[in-house]
Amino acid sequence: MTRAEIERRLRLYRPADEPRSSFPRHGDHQLNEGQALPLNPRPASVLVPLVEREPGLTVLLTQRTADLPSHAGQVAFPGGRWQASDADTVATALRETQEEVGLAPDRIDVVGRLDTYLTGTGFSVTPVVGFVRPPFELRADPREVADIFEVPLAFFLDPSHHELRSAVWAGRERRFYVMPYENRYIWGATAGMLKNLYDVLMGDPQQAAAG
Repeated sequence: MTRAEIERRLRLYRPADEPRSSFPRHGDHQLNEGQALPLNPRPASVLVPLVEREPGLTVLLTQRTADLPSHAGQVAFPGGRWQASDADTVATALRETQEEVGLAPDRIDVVGRLDTYLTGTGFSVTPVVGFVRPPFELRADPREVADIFEVPLAFFLDPSHHELRSAVWAGRERRFYVMPYENRYIWGATAGMLKNLYDVLMGDPQQAAAG
């Protein structure tokens, strides 16, 4: 899939000036009947970085360090909590990306957003889609990021790689998406947002927008 096609799909899905509050809210609650929505979720943003490589686009991801208070050791998009100094959700995603992996905002072309994702840990996450233009240098923040890696976008656009699994947590069976890639275990909120990316890019844009 080309950059032009992705930009077209995102425009068809949600206009750039549409308020964030109008976007559908996804999350683990959709897969788990009876799971309550988080009360007063804290706003956060992540960048969904599509790197313009030859012969095709890749998705840049991080492996979080094992001693973080939330989502420790998990594969994640670069991003984090909104701060009062951030002008908007895009500013949060760009600031957090630069802090976590050292990727400068001038190498990123923001082209759209995915749906809001509610996490079980109480965050309301805005995924911001941006194209990353090589060359660039990365520098992982050792307090938060154990590793930085890339996965071909084509891998996530193949529905055979979208697995729905379950596990018992806190005495209840929980269902969640998993997208294993080589030795990486991509699951939970990150896999859920990648599933949303797949739906937007590969589904019927008008039907998806009706949400």
